[in-house]
Amino acid sequence: MTHTVRKLAASAVIAVAGVAFSTGAFAADFVAKIGHLESTQQSRHVHLEKVAALVAERTNGAVEFQIFPQGQLGQQREMTEGVQLGSLEATVAPAAFLGGFNPVVSILDIPFLLPEDDAKAQELRSGTFGKALCESFESRGVECLMLWPNGRKNFSSSKPLASMEDFSGQKFRVMDSSILIEQFKAVGASAIALPFGELYTSLQTGVVDAQENPLDTIRAMKFYEVQKYLVLSNHGAMEDVILFNPTFWASLPEEYRTIITDAFAEVIPDLIAHKKASVASSLEEIKAAGVEVRELSAEEKAAFRETMYPAARNAYIQGAGEEGLELVNLYEQEYATITK
Repeated sequence: MTHTVRKLAASAVIAVAGVAFSTGAFAADFVAKIGHLESTQQSRHVHLEKVAALVAERTNGAVEFQIFPQGQLGQQREMTEGVQLGSLEATVAPAAFLGGFNPVVSILDIPFLLPEDDAKAQELRSGTFGKALCESFESRGVECLMLWPNGRKNFSSSKPLASMEDFSGQKFRVMDSSILIEQFKAVGASAIALPFGELYTSLQTGVVDAQENPLDTIRAMKFYEVQKYLVLSNHGAMEDVILFNPTFWASLPEEYRTIITDAFAEVIPDLIAHKKASVASSLEEIKAAGVEVRELSAEEKAAFRETMYPAARNAYIQGAGEEGLELVNLYEQEYATITK
């Protein structure tokens, strides 16, 4: 080895050692692993990365979020239990997957729960109702920061859905939820609880006629290949719940807790816009596949809400008890004020 090469090699070792030293010297005081189920291209992950960057910047690197997408840390039940037990610092979970853990959160399964207007829907999320819903997680051993919007469900079928009467007699696939089953019974349809992984084949073979999902899910799973009709109803809120381990959360200085909470809230407008762009491109692809698409009018939505909401509400209260009834009453008061 020549003298010059030896000098270059030594310089490289010193440089690497310097990086290692500086990394160690500036290691975060608090590291939170955050698990979730979506892919890296989807809205939840994209905006978790944005929150992580904001938090790192505003705490001068003292708090680091490590994001684990696509179920890398387990299915949602495992991640939720991990947050409860302390083996995982946080998860961003679909509310629809949390009903077994906290029956109160199943209020979000009720159709036409949120106002169509994004600003009014956010008022409900961040207002008294949203805070009360979050507080219901405390007795279950987790810290809920807030609700995060993640789109809305629509109806699709292999049979026409030109009016509410067309729902009668059709078989809709649902998640295993008494609220969703009653939602469809209210319009004369039957609801069959099936695993999500079986849905495409079940639609293809006629085990079920129809289903409900967000447009980007309908596109990603190619349900439009086995469905002829799509109704843009936006009837079902797909909300995420941000959950932290209470011990980890309590260990953070109050200043850092405020920074984290503010960062999650700050990105919500961008999150909604990102989701809308995904939905718009999904709709174009679905239309291009030859699916007949129609949008419910405001009057139709009001009629569907009037028919579906009471049955779903009753099923929810039956499952969530007195705690659920209190939350429903709070929701209805706030909804009436926001939408008047």
